Amino acid sequence: MPYRLNIFARGTTKMANRMGVFPLFALLLILLVPGELLAQPAGGATPVGRWRTFDDKTGLERGLVVIEEQGGVLTGRIAATLDPHDATKVCTACKDARKNLPISGMTIITGMRRNGDRWDGGEILDPQSGSIYHCSMRLKDGGTKLIVRGYVGLPLFGRSQSWLRQSG
Repeated sequence: MPYRLNIFARGTTKMANRMGVFPLFALLLILLVPGELLAQPAGGATPVGRWRTFDDKTGLERGLVVIEEQGGVLTGRIAATLDPHDATKVCTACKDARKNLPISGMTIITGMRRNGDRWDGGEILDPQSGSIYHCSMRLKDGGTKLIVRGYVGLPLFGRSQSWLRQSG
């Protein structure tokens, strides 16, 4: 008759208790670890790089944003626009030091710091409206997609865009 291990039975040996408790403990640990911790970007991936951006309404590609890191803080600037007319525009709606500066080359993301599997604590500028929003970002699809969320007050009150990493 095969030996059955009953970890709840009284009088089992110390070895049997250890053998039975370890798998139970491991299972509980797996179930209790938050899913977000398991979904960390592979290999310490970061948003640093070149990102293709898309229009919210049309879905058409709009331009290219370059995200850089200095001292653990991310910033992003508009590197290029696909519409030649947009390349010559200035930010007339901006209310800060960027007012009347060219949109091409403008820093639109500032102050982003890593917070677990996301980056937040910074701001993003919409150069069309001149509005500045709180910002959070997270990588998706193995680091090939960046979800950028701009919001007022709470993240619940905002909208997200998906940017695609430019290969090469």
